[in-house]
Amino acid sequence: MIAIVNIAGQQFKVTEGQQLYVHQLEAEAGSSISFDQVLMVDNGGAVQVGTPVLSNAKVNATVIGNIKGDKVIVYKKKRRKGYEKKNGHRQSFTSIKIDSITA
Repeated sequence: MIAIVNIAGQQFKVTEGQQLYVHQLEAEAGSSISFDQVLMVDNGGAVQVGTPVLSNAKVNATVIGNIKGDKVIVYKKKRRKGYEKKNGHRQSFTSIKIDSITA
């Protein structure tokens, strides 16, 4: 079973047992969360498409933990002006595992 679900403002194509990284959620490690903004469900060829969401579909997941992504260096320079600026940024992510998809 495949579903397209809206998680934290982004759309993800998920299957049961899949592990993915989403923008940081307000949930602790080990807790279970559910997403009810399911846009599409494919159950072995039987496709259901919402307008815009399916009212009876739900995706349940377990939070594995919160992590930080790789560091991104932001470097700005203007030649012959003496202007240089260097900043770094690490995005926060939440790792989740999809437990079940119900439609």
